[in-house]
Amino acid sequence: MKAPLDLDQLHTFVSIVDTGSFTRAAEAVHRTQSAVSMQMRRLEERIGKPLFEKDGRTNRLTEEGDRLLSYARRLLFLNRETLAAFDDRRLEGTIRIGTPDDYADRFLPEIMARFARSNPRVELTVICEPTPGLVEHIKRGNLDLALVTHSDAHGQSEVVRREPLLWVTSANHATHEQEVLPMAFGRPNCIWRRAAVDVLDRQNRDYRILFTSFSATVITAAVLSGLAISVLPECALRPGMRVLGDADGFGALPDCRIGIMRGQTSRPEIVDALARHISESLDNISVPLGEETGSFDFAAFSKMKRTKPNQIVPGW
Repeated sequence: MKAPLDLDQLHTFVSIVDTGSFTRAAEAVHRTQSAVSMQMRRLEERIGKPLFEKDGRTNRLTEEGDRLLSYARRLLFLNRETLAAFDDRRLEGTIRIGTPDDYADRFLPEIMARFARSNPRVELTVICEPTPGLVEHIKRGNLDLALVTHSDAHGQSEVVRREPLLWVTSANHATHEQEVLPMAFGRPNCIWRRAAVDVLDRQNRDYRILFTSFSATVITAAVLSGLAISVLPECALRPGMRVLGDADGFGALPDCRIGIMRGQTSRPEIVDALARHISESLDNISVPLGEETGSFDFAAFSKMKRTKPNQIVPGW
């Protein structure tokens, strides 16, 4: 029987992916760069497949390396969860978290389940509000942590996931063919609303804002009923929606960046633990954000499934 995988090697492997380079990974795992390279050679020998390949002056993950990544994350999480279950010094207390309701619906079940298993003595208090309101709560000390739509104007947040922002309509109606487009958006300070309006204005499209609401449920209802078109991140798509694209006369929108904001708290260890669980649950595998390219290129191997224009969403 083959020997088990080395968790230290897997930790280093994931650190390379998350930091974007061997050099930064070495700093993160407190090893020399030569030691990190040796660990990866041994991991490749153990797997029996190459995990990295040269692409000009950079390295990138091979297809086998990409496959290993999800297994490595799960193994490392299970290791931490197992240790936490037998730790008499387990975290205790209450943490206040905020998130928009569209993120809550899609992401919170997984986040809460994983966090509760590892930290059964921590009580989560959750509020759902649009990002601008959550930012204010963070500033006023009303929240310990918030999952928000990242915006440079809102201050610093740690981006943990990118998703395409998509034009959506009802699959059962021809709302998008109307001469004056009926739109459903969040409030005027909504990032997605401003992005959509900018595109429509540049294209000289006639439109009117028929519905305004901070509630994702209201926006979704307006779209599915055929009353309006809207823009949503991929995670917020629902069965019965149709994605619109260039062929329908709708220009490209900027990506939606989902980030974590931290507030001032007396329990940073709980906040750190929850932030880690959020990042792992969202499992953001993309180009390193806000950093120089370094020696590791992720754009070339990113294989995240994307919803295509004209695709009808049957379900999850």
